[in-house]
Amino acid sequence: MNCSDNFSDSTLMITGGTGSFGNTVLKHFLATDISEIRIFSRDEKKQDDMRHELQAKYPEQAGKVKFYIGDVRNIESVRDAMHGVDYIFHAAALKQVPSCEFFPMEAVRTNIIGTDNVLHAAIEAGVKRVVCLSTDKAAYPINAMGISKAMMEHVIYANARVAAERDGTVICCTRYGNVMCSRGSVIPLFIDQIKAGNPITITDPNMTRFLMNLDEAVELVKFAFEHARPGDLFIQKADASTIGDLAKAVQKLFGDTGTNIIGTRHGEKLYETLMTREERLRSEDMGNYFRVAADNRDLNYDKYFVKGQVMTEAEESYTSHNTTLLDVDGVVKKILTTDYVRNEIEKEEKR
Repeated sequence: MNCSDNFSDSTLMITGGTGSFGNTVLKHFLATDISEIRIFSRDEKKQDDMRHELQAKYPEQAGKVKFYIGDVRNIESVRDAMHGVDYIFHAAALKQVPSCEFFPMEAVRTNIIGTDNVLHAAIEAGVKRVVCLSTDKAAYPINAMGISKAMMEHVIYANARVAAERDGTVICCTRYGNVMCSRGSVIPLFIDQIKAGNPITITDPNMTRFLMNLDEAVELVKFAFEHARPGDLFIQKADASTIGDLAKAVQKLFGDTGTNIIGTRHGEKLYETLMTREERLRSEDMGNYFRVAADNRDLNYDKYFVKGQVMTEAEESYTSHNTTLLDVDGVVKKILTTDYVRNEIEKEEKR
């Protein structure tokens, strides 16, 4: 089935909708037959900026977008915005590793409790499908952000099980790596440092990170929407790069101002994991994506004394160390797929 056809004459709600993901979703859906897109977020300034940009760039479609001030931490504000919603993309989250490390309870309130609020409200309101956005940092988490996202995923699976038992809302999850040039991405930082004539600051050149652009993130969510069964986790197969090669690629486009190795920040990993060994055992290869089926065992532990699982994990997890590693030229080609980098190059050429 075609994802755009499914959204015809329907209402889509995007939590955290003023962020990078929400802005890209709008680009994908504004010109379709979707009836209404609800942007739910807590920042009225970002909503006002988005409203004016839509009116300027898309005057014929801007009326489809409705803005709701609220916070996923407050279930009443979520419920107030949920009436008549058919589908939800749940993107609201605290995403910065250092800030979550210093303020872990804020990550708990937004990423865990906030997700539970959204899903409870969705089930109550009879929403048809909810796709939640998670991160590679939720797999084998070592920092507060990743731990909160891992707990968020378990909240998703628990609510998906309850909704499925009632033959109600289909709830699923997507997990992806670093989205290039999104809020908090290192690429804009590198570009700003070069423009200021300063050396690029690198935490560890041997670190590897998955690379994907915002359009790929939206395509993953759309794929999950089309193929989800209750509690499914969807993961995109993604290329990766060392941080050292990423820095060289940015310098190749904007100029070499040197590098400065500053060491790892709070809670950073050497490499990222998109799918654990345990998840890989119950995964299905769907071409460009993996589907990890929900663990549907129940709380009847007694039978597992008699019959358990012979295998509990696959040989290896799916990480930024063992996926396709791009060389510098490959990274250059990859980052040129982002609007941000292309726009920055145009600015430089006009100088």
